Amino acid sequence: MAKRGRKRKYKLRNIACPNPNCRLYGKTAKGNIISNGTYPTKEGTTARRFICKECGESFCNRAGTIFYDLRSPEEKVLMAIKLLVKGMPLRGVAEVLEVKLDTVRHWLKLAAEQSEKVDALLMRELKVSQVELDALWSFVKKNSLRQRAILWRAKFGSALPLPKNIA
Repeated sequence: MAKRGRKRKYKLRNIACPNPNCRLYGKTAKGNIISNGTYPTKEGTTARRFICKECGESFCNRAGTIFYDLRSPEEKVLMAIKLLVKGMPLRGVAEVLEVKLDTVRHWLKLAAEQSEKVDALLMRELKVSQVELDALWSFVKKNSLRQRAILWRAKFGSALPLPKNIA
């Protein structure tokens, strides 16, 4: 039985195939991406699925972002990164957000791997400066977050201040 009415038109011009083996990998507005439905996320939002007509790869709208394959809410991950940018130690971030230390390390590792892509998002969403982000990535790449935590404790003491939007 045919559906009635007009077929929905989605603007998929800014979405590119994430498959490195695809001929149109990373190229937008080529007409190779089609919508493949939606699914509910744990957060209660809706995520979209896509298919590349060129290679047949299926992917979601989080593909290629730091949030891909994470079960944590985006807001919590962004808050962790903001606290780290502001100088808070990893353990402090884990305590404040009530997650495991390894979880915070994993989020930071994912963000550091995509630091070039992530910087614009973080500056826009978290209202942090490029200087603060550069400082964070340099500490992460040198693996000197312990020294950074010592500096933070010297500045603020042993009490962990709670961020304004966590309570």
